[in-house]
Amino acid sequence: MRSHHDMGGKPAGPVQRSEHDYAFWEKRVDALLVLLTRKQRMNVDELRRNVESLGADAYDRLSYCDRWIQSIAQSLIQRGVISVDELGRKMAEIEQRARDPGP
Repeated sequence: MRSHHDMGGKPAGPVQRSEHDYAFWEKRVDALLVLLTRKQRMNVDELRRNVESLGADAYDRLSYCDRWIQSIAQSLIQRGVISVDELGRKMAEIEQRARDPGP
């Protein structure tokens, strides 16, 4: 059976061949992946497996880099590098900083 992400041979519309400027956060996701793979905290196979295991709704809704960061988080949780609680606390901390940047 074919997974949702497997578009091989299916009509998918034209391929956009133009380059675009990446947002700062997208560049950071790419840099994070480079660092994690160099430090052997994850590998490309894990990245791909976790991207491909996203549900059809999430896969279609998320951008390319959003899928990567989801996969990176999942890989680090699976390896025990971080816990779900640690990740949740850090995300809440960052959201709070964004709402209240301070003086």
